[in-house]
Amino acid sequence: MAKVIGICHFNLRAPRGLLEQLCDFYTAIVGLSVGARPSFNSFGFWLYAGPKDVLHLTEATPQENVGVHVSTTFNHVAFSCCDLASYRARLDAAGIAYKCDLVPGTGQVQLFLNDPAGNGVELNFSAGV
Repeated sequence: MAKVIGICHFNLRAPRGLLEQLCDFYTAIVGLSVGARPSFNSFGFWLYAGPKDVLHLTEATPQENVGVHVSTTFNHVAFSCCDLASYRARLDAAGIAYKCDLVPGTGQVQLFLNDPAGNGVELNFSAGV
């Protein structure tokens, strides 16, 4: 039976200037790292969490109508993280606004923020991590 076995990656498309801002945000703030990317004809980055590419950033062509800071059904992407205190200090130092929530009954802490294009990002911390 055909079935999904996991999420491979998500992709953001943007003009080059915004794409570079997104790369900086997801590396310096979220903590992903730039890694190997096949030699596609388009400009872009593959960002990794450990050994796995989880975010692909691809340059949009001038003909594409890429909306930023728009309302859609997409709410956020969530990353499993550790060292809550360090993340809060990093966000505070960068002047990035975020909301902190506690998941009822689990002890998980969630930090919600937005990337430079307005996409929702959740940093999720397991109880005691």
